[in-house]
Amino acid sequence: MRNTKRKKKIPRFETEDEEREFWATHDSTHYIDWRKAKRARFPELKPSEKSISIRMPQFLIEDLKLLANRRGIPYQSLMKEFLAEKVEKELSSAS
Repeated sequence: MRNTKRKKKIPRFETEDEEREFWATHDSTHYIDWRKAKRARFPELKPSEKSISIRMPQFLIEDLKLLANRRGIPYQSLMKEFLAEKVEKELSSAS
């Protein structure tokens, strides 16, 4: 049996924060028929990352590669994790 209930109208939002709050407190199935949804593709979307060059001692790179291998991830990803953790810690202790 198909759900023929009429969907509610999605309100207009002034800001992204207002929209975020709305969807955090409302069930989207009351507003959207997800059975009719189509997968979106964004082929022109650019990554929000920026490439940098950094000089590091060879032994540190080798140690990072060893640790990353144990976790089964690329060593650059492990470096980003370590940097993000340290930056977060420093910023929270500076407050």
